Amino acid sequence: MASSETTLPAPVRGQPENRLVVAGQWRLMWLRFRKHKLAMAGGVVTILIYLVVAFAEFLAPTAPEDYKAAYSYAPPQMLHFISMKSGSPSLLLHVNGYKIEVDKQAGRRNFVADPEVEIPVGLFVRGAPYRLWGLIPLDVHLIGPLNDRDPMFLLGADRLGRDMLSRMIYGARISMSVGLIGVSIALVLGILLGGLSGYFGGGVDTLIQRLIEFLQSLPSIPLWIGLAAAIPPDVDPVLVYFLITVILSGLGWTGLARVVRGRFFALKTEDFIKAARLDGNSSLRIIVRHMVPSFLSHIIAVVTLAIPAMILSETALSFLGVGLRPPIVSWGVLLSEAQNIRSLAQAPWLLLPGGCVVIAVLSLNFLGDGLRDAMDPYA
Repeated sequence: MASSETTLPAPVRGQPENRLVVAGQWRLMWLRFRKHKLAMAGGVVTILIYLVVAFAEFLAPTAPEDYKAAYSYAPPQMLHFISMKSGSPSLLLHVNGYKIEVDKQAGRRNFVADPEVEIPVGLFVRGAPYRLWGLIPLDVHLIGPLNDRDPMFLLGADRLGRDMLSRMIYGARISMSVGLIGVSIALVLGILLGGLSGYFGGGVDTLIQRLIEFLQSLPSIPLWIGLAAAIPPDVDPVLVYFLITVILSGLGWTGLARVVRGRFFALKTEDFIKAARLDGNSSLRIIVRHMVPSFLSHIIAVVTLAIPAMILSETALSFLGVGLRPPIVSWGVLLSEAQNIRSLAQAPWLLLPGGCVVIAVLSLNFLGDGLRDAMDPYA
């Protein structure tokens, strides 16, 4: 009787053996994310911003509180690589100095670039000492004038003669960390309360959902302003930073809680959850070890999209003067100096921190949008 089995021919030497390559879930998500060009660009920009945050002391030419009162509202200087001072072109990294012109009609002095004065600029120069990450004592800065007494304001100076570039770099640390820490706290609250609501249902679900609806019905900006204004003005700046972060995160968890609740309602009837319950696992263990990891990728996308909202909230509060306050440096605090129309007309570079906010928010939104699409690679 003929055999029903089919014998496959042996692979011929020199020819590649046929293989079926099956990509895993994370591999499929990466391939889907890589096709999203704006998300890739947003991810690169976001990584660069957080690298600036991590190495702010090294990248900033000066400390944020250092000032040169004689150069109030000094305009930005351009970096030059070719020096003509000796009569023939020579390679020299420098910026031009300033000369003062008096505007008699406006009654003010104006700084004008003086090409006759060349201020040498170096890379990896020694300057104000600092502690990198609060641990490593250093005094090396990426760029700076070779003589500390010479002015170098690549992005201009503010009303006290402080370097805007240095203050924007230090401001990135505060503004970006407020978003990151605030979202981390909101993540814990959203997963905990949303998980309890979706897992237990009944009265617990009703109570938590009514609380969420109450918080979402309140107008955000007036509520933030009221809570932030309740902080006494003589409170330590570090405590103000902590309280503002708590306020933002305490009101920003509701959207994530709704998402988690819906996912828990769908998952709690799955077979692997029933098996974990019959195996004697506690409710907390089932939530943390089984349910949350099953949609962790979706949570990552939601969190990435929530960080820009936190950054904008901090910037708005600080701009209105009820958020972070000097001597803390954030992008919102820096923008608060641009409220004066006269100062803004004299020094339009005071709006540059607003450009940083736009770039950071757009990059995070593009990144979050790409992650959200990549989380469902089969769509």
